[in-house]
Amino acid sequence: MQVNLGVHGERSYEISIETGNLDRLGEKYRHVQSQSEQAGRVKIGEKIAIVSNPTVFGLYGERAISALKRANFEVSYCELPDGEKSKNLRSIEHIYDHALEHGLERSSTLLALGGGVIGDMTGFAAATWLRGLNVVQVPTTLLAIVDSSIGGKTGVNHPNGKNLIGAFHQPRLVLADPQVLATLPAREFRAGMAEVVKYGVIGDPELFELLESAPSLTQAQIDPLLLATILTRSAAAKADIVSKDEHETQGLRATLNYGHTIGHAIESVTGYQVVNHGEAVALGTIAAGELALKLNLWTAADANRQSTVLQNAGLTVAALPTAIEPANIDQIIAALKADKKVQAGKGVFILPTQIGATKTIEYRPDDLAHQLVSDPLIKQVLTAMLPIQSI
Repeated sequence: MQVNLGVHGERSYEISIETGNLDRLGEKYRHVQSQSEQAGRVKIGEKIAIVSNPTVFGLYGERAISALKRANFEVSYCELPDGEKSKNLRSIEHIYDHALEHGLERSSTLLALGGGVIGDMTGFAAATWLRGLNVVQVPTTLLAIVDSSIGGKTGVNHPNGKNLIGAFHQPRLVLADPQVLATLPAREFRAGMAEVVKYGVIGDPELFELLESAPSLTQAQIDPLLLATILTRSAAAKADIVSKDEHETQGLRATLNYGHTIGHAIESVTGYQVVNHGEAVALGTIAAGELALKLNLWTAADANRQSTVLQNAGLTVAALPTAIEPANIDQIIAALKADKKVQAGKGVFILPTQIGATKTIEYRPDDLAHQLVSDPLIKQVLTAMLPIQSI
């Protein structure tokens, strides 16, 4: 499948999801290099710096290096710490130092080998070093394969907000090998399912029905054929949306923020150390569903369908780390004001109207008519979501 960008497709790129892809990485990128030269696109040089963390590199780093060296690329490795707490400008400076030390040029490539955190940081470093290097995304988590590796959104966190520092910078190739999911921790798999459920709710009711009919959506019990469908269908949905609305100017790409507005605020308030991104999105999705119900945007039946699928994936408030507590609800609401999509003091929420459709609803903090998303309404929903032991 492809993300189609540019008037004549000059910035388009392939998304390849195939078993054995990791060992074909060099071969695949040589093919991209050849196509680029024929089309007169930005040059792809011989130097590639892999950016990863110790855990992922320990599992797959040598295979990636071997695959690239077999294709005669010159390869180096830059190591960053694990986790969302490292998604900051200090890590970006470390990538810059590596690029300088190893003589990376504007034709060189940064290759992200890891999950969404590594992908976002590598993409941002590539966007900003020498005013733009090539970047390749090799996602190793479910969340990264179906979502964050596609679309060119890159960035790091500010202490007061998620992804407030960033740039659009599209990859030259997204290459995923589903075999890597076998070593993914169960918690990370569960986190990725939050993004998969999102795709069903915002625009793919058939995918949602497949999720709904599955006996289990947990890593240990999910049907392999369903997982293959999830990977390709979710990635194709993201590719289609990005192709039509690359920079989120048409309103279509904004639908991908379903569950993310409150989710990002929860991550920020809890210091990126209590819940991971997918778990925060799940909490945001639960909250968005309740907001939609209170605003009469969708039916209780549809809200229950979403709740059931989330429960089947292990994504309930009770199953997730405690991230919503009485003491931090006001902080979560305050963090919404720092969301990067706020304009003139007003924001928006993507809320469902049925399974497979959404609507953009204005967020007006002081709305007293209860026709829009407001601070009192959000507080009511979050309070109702509190774990029983916190009440």
